[in-house]
Amino acid sequence: MHEKNYAIEVGAFECIVLKDSDGVYEDPIRPLFGDAPQEQLAQILKKYGGEFEQESEWISPYICLLIKTGSRNVLVDTGIGFLDPPVEGDLLRRLEEETIAPDDIDFVLITHAHGDHCGGNIDAAGKAAFKNARYVMHEAEWDFWTADSVLAQPQYDWMVPVVDECLKPLRDRFDLVNEDTMIVPGVNFISAPGHTPGHTVVQISSEGEQLWYLADTFLHPAHIERPDWFGEVDIQPEQCVNTRKSLLNTLGEGQSLLQCFHFPYPGLGYIRRNREGYRWHPLTGRDER
Repeated sequence: MHEKNYAIEVGAFECIVLKDSDGVYEDPIRPLFGDAPQEQLAQILKKYGGEFEQESEWISPYICLLIKTGSRNVLVDTGIGFLDPPVEGDLLRRLEEETIAPDDIDFVLITHAHGDHCGGNIDAAGKAAFKNARYVMHEAEWDFWTADSVLAQPQYDWMVPVVDECLKPLRDRFDLVNEDTMIVPGVNFISAPGHTPGHTVVQISSEGEQLWYLADTFLHPAHIERPDWFGEVDIQPEQCVNTRKSLLNTLGEGQSLLQCFHFPYPGLGYIRRNREGYRWHPLTGRDER
């Protein structure tokens, strides 16, 4: 199904949610929830229409974001690209629907180095897909994944082609940051480690309104109710839980619109505090293109 692009106004900015593709994950319980108590997990998953114990796979969207500030075009994450044949990312076609050419992108913000977030860094010829853009990543993320000692570990062998094809060839295009950084006025790149060592989120602010792109801080809405349920894909579990709790404390009053990369498309909604803790509330109004 070709879900349409989704437009949001954030003050004077126009933000466009772009679905790159769907990922299919076999046996998702341990990767997403590790050793979470099965009975409690099943109860929470039912709230969101999913009973993973009866399913063999999890189909997750890959959701990128285009921020049009009026003077700059900022792209957050690039999807799977050409990394996972026969699957091919749809990001460039989605941008074309917005009359945005790859050369129109000024900044590409990579929240972390997993292939579903940076596979679209390159085009079909293996060249930079956004040749006029500066790519931005947290320094800790780059240093971790480009270290030979890390890539030599068997659990990370799947990351070797990602690094070799989508990161290292573009090193001269990357700006590595080691602290929270304003990319352009109103667009802030904020450290949120745990899922990976240099995982980041993006805060978009204009005229008193905010949108937060949370990337993989929360992989499923159940993680908002139980931020202590980490999975095998979370490299630094304790830090991941601490980051989630910190962001819940910051965003839990439901004032800011949020976008989560793997949530049901378009991944937009609010986190609201309740008696038990927090709950995800998907955005109901739609402005499809």
